[in-house]
Amino acid sequence: MARRRTVVLVAGLALAGAAVWRHRGARRRERVDLYFADGSMISLEQGTLEADRLLPLAHDVLFAARGTSS
Repeated sequence: MARRRTVVLVAGLALAGAAVWRHRGARRRERVDLYFADGSMISLEQGTLEADRLLPLAHDVLFAARGTSS
């Protein structure tokens, strides 16, 4: 009985650790999602030439929008 409880505890901790690790990794990456009139979408991840050109512009737009809504 104790062995089974230990296995369940270790499995639960492993799942929780994996979820936290995945969440932290996903949170660090920024991306730009571009939506087109025909309904298509493209997602550009940080580190690509296109995203690195658009991300500073997006930051400026968001900063300006937050500054005026306060």
